[in-house]
Amino acid sequence: MKDLIYIELIKIYKKWRTYIGFIAIGIIIPIIQISLYANKDNYIKILTRGFQDSFIFIGNLFNGYLIAYLVLSSLFIHIPFLIVLVGGDILAGEATAGTYRMLLTRPISRFQIILSKYIAGIIYVISLILWLALLSLGISILFFGTGELIAFRGKLIIFASNDILWRFFYSYSYAILSMVTVFSLSFLFSSLVENAIGPIVASMAVIIILLVLSALPIEFFNRIQPYFFTTHMTQWDKFFNETIDFKEILNSAFILIIYSLGFFLLTTIIFLKKDILS
Repeated sequence: MKDLIYIELIKIYKKWRTYIGFIAIGIIIPIIQISLYANKDNYIKILTRGFQDSFIFIGNLFNGYLIAYLVLSSLFIHIPFLIVLVGGDILAGEATAGTYRMLLTRPISRFQIILSKYIAGIIYVISLILWLALLSLGISILFFGTGELIAFRGKLIIFASNDILWRFFYSYSYAILSMVTVFSLSFLFSSLVENAIGPIVASMAVIIILLVLSALPIEFFNRIQPYFFTTHMTQWDKFFNETIDFKEILNSAFILIIYSLGFFLLTTIIFLKKDILS
């Protein structure tokens, strides 16, 4: 199985589209960092507006932690669109290239093939989120230092500098789980067709539709929103609450795991029954 996963990883990282996500993140994060730094005084004033008459804010408030938090908040909703570029191509790409039959002539089962591709895809997801963490948190700390983290969540919350890194660790870990669910969806669509464009567009469409329905202030949609996997994707942000509701976060994580396993199970069934003609 290790050899199969290694081969699938080579296939993934040999394609140029794999690096679109890395390049996009590598471009946008420095732009955000420079833009925030150029307007840091105004930003801190806006963030602490209404409190400056009552409190004196001292220390390095504009630091790497604040930038990493802002980057994660602003980019997280867009990361799924980078994930599906690879997820939608893993199976459909084999059909497009006409390599399915050659792949199945090897002395390995279809389940081993589908499992190795799924695990290789998850490794890609982890590498992309780690790249995001390296640039948004690691580089920001390197250039802007550390300090307290200011977060406005209905009220102004200031986290001590020694109470922040573990929150980022759990947030990025939860982000990986969320993106694995997105990857699993695109992996499922990829098993249905023989062209990668369809799964990519379909995955994006599903995510956009669910996000729009989640934002509609209509009672009917409010009742069914807890069943959307997109509703639970943003729970990473709860690690920056003053009081963390771990029960709620674990419940959302469990739902995402169920969705991921469900998508993988459906993909496996489709692939095992698929009539390979190319």
